[in-house]
Amino acid sequence: MYLQDDLLRLRALEPEDLDILYRWENDSRLWAVSCATEPYSRYILKEYIAYSDKTIYEKKQLRLMITLRHDSTVIGTIDLTDFDPFHMRAGVGILIDSQYHRRGYAGGALRLLIDYSFNFLKIKQLYAHVPSNNGASLALFVKNGFTHSGTLRSWIREGDSFTDVEIYQLVNNK
Repeated sequence: MYLQDDLLRLRALEPEDLDILYRWENDSRLWAVSCATEPYSRYILKEYIAYSDKTIYEKKQLRLMITLRHDSTVIGTIDLTDFDPFHMRAGVGILIDSQYHRRGYAGGALRLLIDYSFNFLKIKQLYAHVPSNNGASLALFVKNGFTHSGTLRSWIREGDSFTDVEIYQLVNNK
């Protein structure tokens, strides 16, 4: 079965996710990675959740909530972004709530997403843009088979300075 294992389940957005999405999307410490420049209103996030009934082929993205399987606690999100159905590729983004860091949840969720992407959606490749100063995320993608493909120099502005972004790819060779 796709999108779940003994520990985690990846599920679609639900209306009750509004409060946690509001908290995460409005955490300005995460804005540099998400390319956000301003807060999101509850109204905009309600519309986003309502729009999530469209397929990945219609909206070119898919956000899944990462939950603990034993009690359905929401611990993060994982996204397929910039889906290109012609070239069969998509970007990957992961957010794990800070209280759940360093427990292996990001790796578990990424493995579930890879399996779903390659074996169900038949995506040819996944890629990730990772800030070069985010050692945990760099290690996460390497540990899960992604290879370094290049560097985007001075790509993300963080205050008055700029940070490089590393490009990682995982190609489905099946």
